Amino acid sequence: MLDPKILRSDIENVAKKLQRKGYQLDIVKFNTTENLRKSLQVEIQELQSIRNQRSKEIGKTKSQGQDITELKAQMDVLSQQLKDKEQKFQTLQNELNEWLSEMPNIPDDSVPAGNDEDDNQLLHTWGEPKAFEFEVKDHVDLGESLNQIDFELGAKITGSRFAVLQGDIAKLHRVLIQFMLDVHTRAHGYTEVHVPYIVNQDSLRGTGQLPKFKEDLFQLNVENQYYLIPTAEVPVTNLWRDEIATIDQLPLKYVSHTPCFRSEAGSYGRDTRGLIRQHQFEKVELVQLVHPDCSWKAFEELVSHAEAILQALELPYRAVTLCGGDLGFAAAKTIDLEVWLPAQSAYREISSCSNFLDFQARRMKARWRKNDTKPQLLHTLNGSGLAVGRTLVAILENYQMADGSIEVPKVLVPYMHGQNTLG
Repeated sequence: MLDPKILRSDIENVAKKLQRKGYQLDIVKFNTTENLRKSLQVEIQELQSIRNQRSKEIGKTKSQGQDITELKAQMDVLSQQLKDKEQKFQTLQNELNEWLSEMPNIPDDSVPAGNDEDDNQLLHTWGEPKAFEFEVKDHVDLGESLNQIDFELGAKITGSRFAVLQGDIAKLHRVLIQFMLDVHTRAHGYTEVHVPYIVNQDSLRGTGQLPKFKEDLFQLNVENQYYLIPTAEVPVTNLWRDEIATIDQLPLKYVSHTPCFRSEAGSYGRDTRGLIRQHQFEKVELVQLVHPDCSWKAFEELVSHAEAILQALELPYRAVTLCGGDLGFAAAKTIDLEVWLPAQSAYREISSCSNFLDFQARRMKARWRKNDTKPQLLHTLNGSGLAVGRTLVAILENYQMADGSIEVPKVLVPYMHGQNTLG
């Protein structure tokens, strides 16, 4: 959530920056609402002052043995006026808060201008795409030829955009998770956490999925308004909702492996073949909550941690900075890592790393303080380290051999108990 103080003091500049995300801030509406809020606040304060004076008069008059009937009648009228004003003020404040909850975060000044992914800015590439001496297959054909990826069985059990993995490919999927968790906990200093896969509305509001992106979520048909998590970002970041960390605890660095569930509303027709865009998939997620002065350094660090996995797996990739029009609702800046997929002759997103500054923390009231000083908002960051299914796809396609078998990346051979090929 944006800081209301910034809107009140510099709304023209805020509106201009939000336009880079394609959001049109109604300045006239905000100013009108804000002026009414201020006016009501002044009126309430004046009525409270009068009420206090009248209360003293009643007490003094009563102590002198005089009739206070008329004064009490006046007080009743005054109290009702105050109550009406307070109710009106609260209604207006609730409407303003709801509007604020739907406003996106302000993009950082370093975010490039642009409308969509075609305007994203290339930062760097790593590795060279392999030149194959045979016709490459995509991961669907590779997996089906090995009888280890079955989309028809997934559709039978559940529906479209679900799959069943079996045998060596299922084993490789599991091994990838273990490898990523080991690297991030042992080499990068993250604390592993296992979190619920079902969350409440407050958790989704805290990280910005609600109210704007409700249609993308799977809501459970139960009395409590529970949802399946779209990403581990939600439960992990909410570990610090309504909490105050000491400065000695910072930075807070967590890694978590979870399944993720997304309805993919509005994405029909896109990536319907294969594992790229499923309703259920798995990620190893990195989350940091840090001192505000350290968030951009932490952002660089987090991106490098996701890159380290791709480099260890020897998968060619590129890093791009998302332009304003492609930037997510809550993010101030995002760097995507895109892995090379030979069958598509294209780079595809495998990790999205974002700095949210204090946007999520303000919604969650996630704070820090030093000694007995006033609590201040944390800065939150997260990124995939990595999306497991897409990493599996990248390995199948980049490590395929002419006979249809798959070479196991060297770093994973020990995890596969010495097995160096699939199929």
